[in-house]
Amino acid sequence: MIVGRARARPRALALAIVLAGILVLLALPVAWARPPLTITVLMPAPFAEATADTVAAFNRDHRRLRIAVARGPFETEAVSDLAISSLLLGDSPYDLLMMDVTWTAKYAAAGWLLPLDDWLDGDPLVDVVPGAREGNRLDGQLWRLPMLASMGLLYWRTDLMAAPPRTPAELVDRSKELQEQGLVRWGYVWQGRQYEGLSCVFLEVLRGFGGQWGGAAASGIGLDSPQAAAAASWLRQLVETGVTPASVADFAEPESLQAFASGEAAFMRNWPYAWKELQKPGSAVAGKVAITTMVAEPGQSPAATQGSWGLSVLRGSAHPAEAVAVLQALTGEQSQRRLARDWGYTPTLASLFDDPELRAALPLLPALRQALEVAALRPITPVYAQLSDILQRQLSDAITGGTAPEVAMGRAGRSSRAVLNASGVEAV
Repeated sequence: MIVGRARARPRALALAIVLAGILVLLALPVAWARPPLTITVLMPAPFAEATADTVAAFNRDHRRLRIAVARGPFETEAVSDLAISSLLLGDSPYDLLMMDVTWTAKYAAAGWLLPLDDWLDGDPLVDVVPGAREGNRLDGQLWRLPMLASMGLLYWRTDLMAAPPRTPAELVDRSKELQEQGLVRWGYVWQGRQYEGLSCVFLEVLRGFGGQWGGAAASGIGLDSPQAAAAASWLRQLVETGVTPASVADFAEPESLQAFASGEAAFMRNWPYAWKELQKPGSAVAGKVAITTMVAEPGQSPAATQGSWGLSVLRGSAHPAEAVAVLQALTGEQSQRRLARDWGYTPTLASLFDDPELRAALPLLPALRQALEVAALRPITPVYAQLSDILQRQLSDAITGGTAPEVAMGRAGRSSRAVLNASGVEAV
């Protein structure tokens, strides 16, 4: 019996050790078993798709932190409406918002954004190209980091001409010549629908005629000016002379792209993303396209509407430090490299414009950087959406022949002044 008990002791001891180990494990904090912390980013649908590889790579490399992308609508203003609806309810499910540059002033003024200066070291914009730095810092505080740049471009057919036109008159003359020769159906296609794209088109033409859109309330922000009337008249004349189809009043970016890609037009106004689309199989102009900035009157400088997209942290985020970390990853070099290489988006980091790999994948990078040097911001004000709506409605009337261009621009200036005065803010 003594021997039997002795033999039983090792087994009992082993069992006791196992039980003790289980108890120790049960007593330990269960952090290892908790799911990773998730940071949710609201993006327009095209960017949700374009960033999928970056998000997947981040989630593979981080055990305790994950990115969840909330895929918003395709229409950018619908994304803003979705974000604002959640913010007004006071319990937004989003930590980060991918924002158009024109939204920043409105969201910051409403108190919906977290200032980033205290969370980031040094100057976060120091490595950003000059054209993409604007519109991120307001009233001395940084509210947004740019993720990709976008600017209005003039696409032209290299198989039909050796160099692009440089003035509005040259664009019209070249268009008519090509139309008369039967080489194209239309000279120039652009975005004439009553939406934000029309405001962007007008800003570029206005700057080309020597005008400005912005400034103090007392000035009507430049819309009730001779330059604005001349710019609106030129757009109307494009339709009246047949250089542009009358259906341009229903054109957004896809319709313009379709007309140009089919070989129907000599010139197109669009954004950088269109380059990749024009090189795809089925495009009648693949390998026959170059880009430049919008035409300008002699003595005036061309301009390209700045349309960059960036990320901001929503003030209601329960995990601001982690949200900032995700923001840095999505706006960082590897993310921007993928967006440029795989999707044709324009980076904002200066170093990437000289990267040999990216230049091979996106040969127009030098031209994009040149366009960024003349990038023009739309008015920076919390009431920008109202100002743009005023401009769009009046321009639409002018383009379709319902109102004389000078009358339409006078109304736009007066209405803009009234909105700014009523709001107590100015536009810069």
